[in-house]
Amino acid sequence: MGISTESLLYVRAKSIPWSMLVHVQNRTIKRLCNERVIVTVNGLFPGPTINVHEGDTVIVHVFNEAPYNITIHWHGVFQLFSGWADGPEYVTQCPISSGNNYTYKFKVQNQEGTLWWHAHASVLRATVHGAFIIHPRSGQFPFPKPYKQIPIILGDWYNAGVEDMEKALAAGGRPELSSSFTINGLPGDIFSCSQKGQNSETFKMKVKQGKTYMLRMVNAVLELHLFVTLANHNFTVVAVDATYTDPYVTDVIVIAPGQTLDALFTANQPIGSYYMVASPYKSGGKMFDNITSRGIVVYDHQYAQYSSSHLVMPSLPSLNPMMPFLPPFNDTPTAHKFYSNITSLVGAPHWVPVPLEVDEHMFITVGLNLQRCDPATVTNDTCKGPMNHTLSPSMNNESFVLPKGRGYSMLEAFFENMSGVYTTDFPSKPPVMFDFTNPDIRFDLNLIFAPKSTKVKKLKFNSTVEIVFQNTAFIHTDNHAMHLHGFNFHVLAQGFGNFDPTSDEAKFNLVNPQIRNTIGVPVGGWAVIRFQANNPGVWFVHCHVEHHTHRGFNMAFEVENGPTLSTSLTPPPADLPKC
Repeated sequence: MGISTESLLYVRAKSIPWSMLVHVQNRTIKRLCNERVIVTVNGLFPGPTINVHEGDTVIVHVFNEAPYNITIHWHGVFQLFSGWADGPEYVTQCPISSGNNYTYKFKVQNQEGTLWWHAHASVLRATVHGAFIIHPRSGQFPFPKPYKQIPIILGDWYNAGVEDMEKALAAGGRPELSSSFTINGLPGDIFSCSQKGQNSETFKMKVKQGKTYMLRMVNAVLELHLFVTLANHNFTVVAVDATYTDPYVTDVIVIAPGQTLDALFTANQPIGSYYMVASPYKSGGKMFDNITSRGIVVYDHQYAQYSSSHLVMPSLPSLNPMMPFLPPFNDTPTAHKFYSNITSLVGAPHWVPVPLEVDEHMFITVGLNLQRCDPATVTNDTCKGPMNHTLSPSMNNESFVLPKGRGYSMLEAFFENMSGVYTTDFPSKPPVMFDFTNPDIRFDLNLIFAPKSTKVKKLKFNSTVEIVFQNTAFIHTDNHAMHLHGFNFHVLAQGFGNFDPTSDEAKFNLVNPQIRNTIGVPVGGWAVIRFQANNPGVWFVHCHVEHHTHRGFNMAFEVENGPTLSTSLTPPPADLPKC
């Protein structure tokens, strides 16, 4: 089902925090004329929207009634001194096995806006996800309060099951293409199977002429950036990744996998109906989901003429919705214009200035590499990547392996000062320097192979870290959505080609750069971020394209404890799952 008022869960924390029960369970869902068993939270697809206020303590009891291991990640929540609740499997916890349970407890502090939660095990986030909305404690926004706030969860629908998708990943490739994008769990009316009158699988939003609405948008798609357009309407972006921005007016939103965004629009057009469309942005490669999903924004008058109760929708053809202009799927100029023009709202609640003194400089190459396959095994199901090798994405030529089978999560090893789970020698620069974005290196056998490892970079508590993410041209160029757990960061600059410190550092915005937890590194280009490592623990860094993450497009930071107990990681909870 799509989002309904029944799926909006409110968590309040006064003197005693309120608890929420989460049941992870299989459920049969019908989409596109086919029924499929999917993993859900509380039987909902997408899962429940969780509403909290800044300063609340949140307690979520997760009961795993599904046949798969599960964890839940609270994407963008700082988890300050509560790393045990962050959620990535084998990084901050071992997974919750089928039939078992775990309680996530954390405080939401110094943040407000739209974030989200999702599974962080296997490929389960395809259906196990939902919005996590942090409302201001004061009830006030740094802009006029909108008439209504609407969660918009952009997802996708796969006809394949969990086992089929896992098999494709194990073979060194990627899962099959999705069958449809979805808006709040519904594919829209572009498919013949989703056009059937009252039972149509199309998201519909009723608006009143003259009113302003805030769309709380989440890109939960597994693989792709999305363009979002609404016919004859402009958006005003007011927040990204739960940080306020200078108002940015645009007729097209671009949102990377894992990113969130708050955008206002005013119902200022003639009475009618208008399509809201999500379409793919794909900057490189050949295989991608070249499909769209459509919802309908309907001005209230059209509802009234069909039903005085406003509960009955007419059949879709009678609405004659207006279509917006759709950017071409490979419209990098439009994507880059959007991504690079957002700026933070100086002085807004929880705004943080750019730290000016840098303690750690890192230059990290990101891209697609290969792992060699034994020539004797290329005919089996384990070497289906390019050139009969296995896809092995890397950061600084290190392709990450989760420490499965080592008995403990990485965070447990950090807390217990235990060896054998990971090493602390992740390099601060690539092993060799080369012409990173030159297309001639696509299959350079001297450079393309990346070894497997489980390496982290150690950081001093409260140190300031600057990272240049440099895209590479191996196999094909793409815009990689890099997500940092445990922190926000300032995006100082982004551009195309190879980063040149002499000329590109002059472009750094040190006054009001956008603040994010997930950044799209431009295709054939670079992005520079800066953050303060004020949160002890082990924090995952990864590309939010799902099959890239599974194949090793990850690393982690080990942030040392501070000088006092109050600036150190707390002991693990008693019910922390065991490996």
